[in-house]
Amino acid sequence: MEEINPRLNSATGGIAYTAAAFTYFIALFVVSLILRLTALDAESDAYLYISYLISPVAISLSVFGVLKFRKISFKSIVPVKCNPKYFLIAALLIYGLVFALSWVNGVSVKFFELFGYKQREAGSYLPDLSGGKVALALLVIAVLPALFEELLFRGIILNSCENGAGTVRTVFIVGFCFSLFHASPEQTVYQFITGCAFAFVALRSGSILPSVLMHFINNALIVIFAACGLFDEAGNLIISTGGNIALIVTSAIALIGALVWLILDKNPLKKCEKGGVKSFFICASPAIAAFAIVWLVSLFGVA
Repeated sequence: MEEINPRLNSATGGIAYTAAAFTYFIALFVVSLILRLTALDAESDAYLYISYLISPVAISLSVFGVLKFRKISFKSIVPVKCNPKYFLIAALLIYGLVFALSWVNGVSVKFFELFGYKQREAGSYLPDLSGGKVALALLVIAVLPALFEELLFRGIILNSCENGAGTVRTVFIVGFCFSLFHASPEQTVYQFITGCAFAFVALRSGSILPSVLMHFINNALIVIFAACGLFDEAGNLIISTGGNIALIVTSAIALIGALVWLILDKNPLKKCEKGGVKSFFICASPAIAAFAIVWLVSLFGVA
């Protein structure tokens, strides 16, 4: 059995989250200053693409910086080999999450509207998707986030935390951090669920690739559906009643089946070490506080 680097622990996971947060905010400030000086239209495609690229760049800089600082090999946080069955499980799981739980965001919006939250129009998140432009959108919105966000959450944070916080607690820690990172009130619950699911698959498979696949499919479907004009003004999928029923039933079966398959998996679970969870949250607390402020600003529309 390969010896685990003692530095690959909960503290490292917390440090990575904090490093990613502050690298992101610094990059956001610098880019915002440049965009303001160049007077780039905030509604332009260039502005949107630059906004999407800030996170992948910040994550890559912070992850590699932490790895070098903590003297941890890249290979130890990005395992890739796994049984092919986990790719099938991943496909079933993301199909179930996207369609069987599509109602979660709507319920979240209704709840937060009680506090004065105003949801942005669905189209305002996306650039022009006509013609061949959809390929660029898929690269920036689906491929890059699937690679770099998984590198952070199901890579360094997950593999670090499991060694200290144990398998079960790590699933919820990663889901929480993933959801908070996006600071989107209407998607908070859904992103927490997907974050936990991605972590569960990564832990069971022992590889980052199934969760990369899930993340890509989740984002790519949004881009493709929007390009095909399958969303209404509220961002809901345009589909017949019969088609919607069939989609919900089959996706619910896929979701339940994939979860049962994972739960019955015989891979052993790691136990939580004393102080493992506390160590993570101490090191991650600056990032959690910063993202919580952004989340509240998004909720109350201060920005």
